[in-house]
Amino acid sequence: MPGIDECLLQAMVVPGARGASIVDWTSGLALGAVGETPGGDHESTAAETAELARMAAEYPSFASDGTPASEGTKGLPVEDLIVTTRTGYHVMRFVETTFDSSVFLHLWLDRDTGNLALARLRLADLAERLVLG
Repeated sequence: MPGIDECLLQAMVVPGARGASIVDWTSGLALGAVGETPGGDHESTAAETAELARMAAEYPSFASDGTPASEGTKGLPVEDLIVTTRTGYHVMRFVETTFDSSVFLHLWLDRDTGNLALARLRLADLAERLVLG
């Protein structure tokens, strides 16, 4: 069971990976980061991606039953988010935890060399095994 540093290193093995981070979406803080980041600042990227993650997790439009996670539904309504840009992919995978489940993995992939399907599978596996502590 990998901790934060090991999890990030394993995420960077995905073909086309440019950078990875683990972010708390309630505070917008990066709990760990490796590699590159768009704009060159891991903390700014963490805060910006946290805004997107927070909207997806809290807005009822994304929940299968229309109830936002903030209203006590069991688990998060969203598994992952994918944002496609002209040069890359941003894959954000929510991590289910025994406490507040406010953490996600963010992987930035190069569009030409990245494998989006493999990235989703790898992040799902890492999110399941991640040990926060």
